[in-house]
Amino acid sequence: MKNVLHIDTVGDYLNLRKQEVLHPLVGIVDFEDVNKEGYENKDYDAFHYNCYAVFLKDAKGCKMHYGGKPYDYDEGTLVFMAPGQTIELSGFDPDYVPKGYAILFHPDLLIGTELGKKLHSYSFFSYSSNEALHLSNKERKVILSLIEKIQFELEQNLDKHSKKLIVANIELFLDYCTRFYDRQFITREVENIGSLEKFDVLLSQYFSSDKPQKHGTPTVGYFADRLHLSPNYFGDLVKKETGKSAQEYIQNKLIEVAKERVFDPSKSLSEIAYELGFKYPQHFTRLFKQRVGHSPSEFRNLN
Repeated sequence: MKNVLHIDTVGDYLNLRKQEVLHPLVGIVDFEDVNKEGYENKDYDAFHYNCYAVFLKDAKGCKMHYGGKPYDYDEGTLVFMAPGQTIELSGFDPDYVPKGYAILFHPDLLIGTELGKKLHSYSFFSYSSNEALHLSNKERKVILSLIEKIQFELEQNLDKHSKKLIVANIELFLDYCTRFYDRQFITREVENIGSLEKFDVLLSQYFSSDKPQKHGTPTVGYFADRLHLSPNYFGDLVKKETGKSAQEYIQNKLIEVAKERVFDPSKSLSEIAYELGFKYPQHFTRLFKQRVGHSPSEFRNLN
């Protein structure tokens, strides 16, 4: 990428779309209010955001990707960006005028608020764009009503209540998005199960190969990458389907394999630890005892 446009403030994006800045830390763009000139991105290849951004896209008639697989969506799509993320532009069609909304808020807005303390829990801000939230018509109406409430507050004269009400509505917006993502996980159950089955296969293949010796114990990111999912989305998927975190799921498999190998008297416990990807045998011993209740040597003698 040669030309990257840095969106450091809410005003940077609103000025780009030639919209009025009503608040220095929060802004909403209704794309129907943006003329064609406001969409021209010809001078740069990507946007780098240093604020939070949520885009409600009208995806009618568009082919999109969810979890690395193509799907058609007609009811709207929400895409989430966090500070530090870069979005590349490709195949820009000068005749295409997007519909929908952009909601941007700067991290400084949340300083000293409860939302600021828990924003990290909204893991969809770390999802890759092909894992967007696809809304039903009813869900879209809820989202639009909340956007309208935030916009209403932005259009009022700022007073002592403004920040509290704006932040409260943003929090409500994000809480509804969390609910709708849970619904999406349920409605995508077949696809999710397929991913979990592949995860199990990949786990077994990892431990039956020399990858542990070369790369160490497996990571969540390793498997997410091979399933074409972001680590956060993959972690949420595993948690939703199994009740365990992805890391815990991996460790369960590791301990399962370790129990079998501990029975092999021809190998020392240090050799087994190395085969499983542990650089130091004592780390293997510590994890094994935490999960099994006995050290590897005790477990070997018990059986």
